[in-house]
Amino acid sequence: MTDKFGRTIRDLRFSLTDRCNLRCVYCMPEEGADWINRDDILTDEEIIRLIRIATSRLGITMVRFTGGEPLLRKSLEKLIAATPVSTAITTNGLGLVHRAQSLKDAGLDRVTVSLDSVNPEVFSSLTRRDRLDDVLAGLDAAVAAGLHPVKVNSVVMPGVNDGDELKELANYCLAKGLELRFIEQMPLGPPAQWNRDIMVKREDILATLETEFELVPAETPRGSAPAEVWRATSRKNSELKGKIGVIASVTQPFCGNCDRTRITADGAVRNCLFANSEVSLRDVMRAGGTDDEVIAAWRQNTWAKLPGHGIDEPGFLQPKRNMSAIGG
Repeated sequence: MTDKFGRTIRDLRFSLTDRCNLRCVYCMPEEGADWINRDDILTDEEIIRLIRIATSRLGITMVRFTGGEPLLRKSLEKLIAATPVSTAITTNGLGLVHRAQSLKDAGLDRVTVSLDSVNPEVFSSLTRRDRLDDVLAGLDAAVAAGLHPVKVNSVVMPGVNDGDELKELANYCLAKGLELRFIEQMPLGPPAQWNRDIMVKREDILATLETEFELVPAETPRGSAPAEVWRATSRKNSELKGKIGVIASVTQPFCGNCDRTRITADGAVRNCLFANSEVSLRDVMRAGGTDDEVIAAWRQNTWAKLPGHGIDEPGFLQPKRNMSAIGG
């Protein structure tokens, strides 16, 4: 499956729910989230059908299950087992301590855990929940289950978890053998909350890291991967080393190499995280549509994929859906 700019789509991001048991400030409002009606959420059978179509007829070679929080879907292991290609999940880590091994046994290949701070007070202020110990236990369980490499995503917020907080998280992840990815905050949360003028940029993140670590660019080309990766070695302890990446979606977008398609929990296919249009594959299926009709709708959406996300363009409009409703 290709778009009009010749990009081949191989990576499917599949959201299983818009619900989440955290309330991260850059993602969701503290109260009053506009949840998707449960009857509109795709059933397991509909999800498995779309995965079958994607992997057998559209060239998808990687499926990442997201949310909201994918661990809230009790049938996650069943969906992983039904996926014939490489699988991963992006999770907040709550409950992972109880399911890491069963997910591995079902066929899960990799896990990425969202973690913005290892300082309990900062974690609570960012997530609006006091659950840091549960997330850290989940990370340990993922490592023990052999879900290597275990990656950590951290959204860097100005005056909250930048500076020393950023370095503390990096030291923790390197000591645990986790691959850390710092992410520039994107305009995907509550409306009017994002401010580019004060956001922590890639150059700021690297400048902070370099006071604590020697950074050497990774030898392997990033290809379509979102993260630019460095080999990091502590300046205080040369035995403390590992990989640290930066996902600079705002200041250094990687749209030209994007190979992703996305399906929301209610079955809408989106060709970009920042898209303002989508096509309901759920409606096609529930109207009795054939696989060929589903494919035609999916291909049409993919063909319309824009050359870039347009954040820097004067007419940029933030997507109407929050991140939790789109899927990470």
